[in-house]
Amino acid sequence: MTLQNTRSTNYPEWYQNVITAAEMAELSVSPGCMVIKPWGYGIWERIQRLLDEKIKETGHDNCYFPMFIPLSFFKKEAEHVEGFAKEMAVVTHSKLEKKDGELVPGGELEEPLIVRPTSETIIADSFSRWVKSYRDLPVMINQWANVVRWEMRPRVFLRTREFLWQEGHTAHETVEQAEQEARTMLDVYIDLSENCLAIPVIPGKKPEHEKFAGAIDTYTFEPMMQDGRALQAGTSHNLGKNFAKAANIQFQNKEGKLEYAATASWGVSTRLIGGLIMTHADDEGMVVPPRVAPQQIIIIPLYKNKDKIDAVKAYADNLQAALAKQTAFGEKIRVRVDQRGKESVDKMWEWTRKGAPIVVEVGPRDMEKHSVLVRTRTHITDENWKEFVDFDAFVASAGDRLENIQREMFDRAKERLDAHVRTDITTPEAFEAYFANQNVFLERTDVPTVGFVRGKWSGDETSLEKMKEMRITIRCCPFDQSGTTGKCLLTGKDATLDVIFARAY
Repeated sequence: MTLQNTRSTNYPEWYQNVITAAEMAELSVSPGCMVIKPWGYGIWERIQRLLDEKIKETGHDNCYFPMFIPLSFFKKEAEHVEGFAKEMAVVTHSKLEKKDGELVPGGELEEPLIVRPTSETIIADSFSRWVKSYRDLPVMINQWANVVRWEMRPRVFLRTREFLWQEGHTAHETVEQAEQEARTMLDVYIDLSENCLAIPVIPGKKPEHEKFAGAIDTYTFEPMMQDGRALQAGTSHNLGKNFAKAANIQFQNKEGKLEYAATASWGVSTRLIGGLIMTHADDEGMVVPPRVAPQQIIIIPLYKNKDKIDAVKAYADNLQAALAKQTAFGEKIRVRVDQRGKESVDKMWEWTRKGAPIVVEVGPRDMEKHSVLVRTRTHITDENWKEFVDFDAFVASAGDRLENIQREMFDRAKERLDAHVRTDITTPEAFEAYFANQNVFLERTDVPTVGFVRGKWSGDETSLEKMKEMRITIRCCPFDQSGTTGKCLLTGKDATLDVIFARAY
């Protein structure tokens, strides 16, 4: 029961089909915005919980700042506002008034308010009051919030006008400490991506023309989607003293002299769910890694024999109770009995579409044999994707099964990434020929495929213009630089910097 569009026939439409079939989200009647449905939001809650724990383990506290930011705050930081100017939503009136029988905006504001595109400016204003002495540093905070960026080509989870995220902001005595903060939080994100989302990544630094507006350096972690494109999953920034000077964040140092603090910021958003879909989903629907699945095991009772309904319900409830005592990844297993009146086959396919890691069916025959029918979502295309297992044996093995699924999903994605990072393209001609092909589903073997290219870059204006013509970008300058000299893949000039070239979302 494959989706209407498959990865190999129409990848963009397949992506939308997965979201719809899995009941994860939908476009809202509010233009450019999305409604996140319970299963999609449940995944976000799991991401939020796992990441929040990691953030707090690194010494940060949660807080909250207003979503309305005075325009004057952005005017203080010219480079920053330039980076967001075309995406800003602006509030200019405070009420509606009746005029000629129609409601029109009234109560024009003295100063326009920007609906939060990011919070560096307003948080820096608070830091300027909180920080007076070196003893007040570091300040290390995080907030879970929504942001608004006026996206002209919305796409659910990837680019919408309003989305959910977390943003961390810190203030330090030195630029070196801000740099360490940015790198530490990048490591936290990499851990989340690889160990919780089962998404392997290439970490590195953004080139000068791609860094966050107002930052000294921006760090990123770049995964590869199943069509070979990159997705900027999240970033961290060493902001140096730029925002501190604009907001007057000064402190008295140990020698009694005033100096500006150094700041850092970092964030990820519901875009991670888009990455999750394009990394793991298949032609049957969503596949959710067990660590972020709202429900890891779904139990479906079979009620064909009405005389056995109560007994089957009790059997399913006993299985749920037994599984709920087991652990996976150091947590109690999340398990639900689907008691709805739908046909069991419909429920089974619904949970398959949603990507629940394990679906278990129990009926009168299973009761007699003291067994269960186990369907593993990641093995749906295999002949052995379902098996009958003894009740007690399944309960005892449930934690291991979930952990194995998580590991298999990461290994499969890592194998795909490693296989499609080309390092053997060494001339501008070969480079251009490679990217002349269109991105397609990478697991097809009968058509050309386009993934990442790792090669040299000279960094001059000519190379930037060439990238625009080819519709490719530099995703990052990997941390593991080779230190060798070669030819720039865009200009043919001598170059020493290794970068990752790709098409991207």
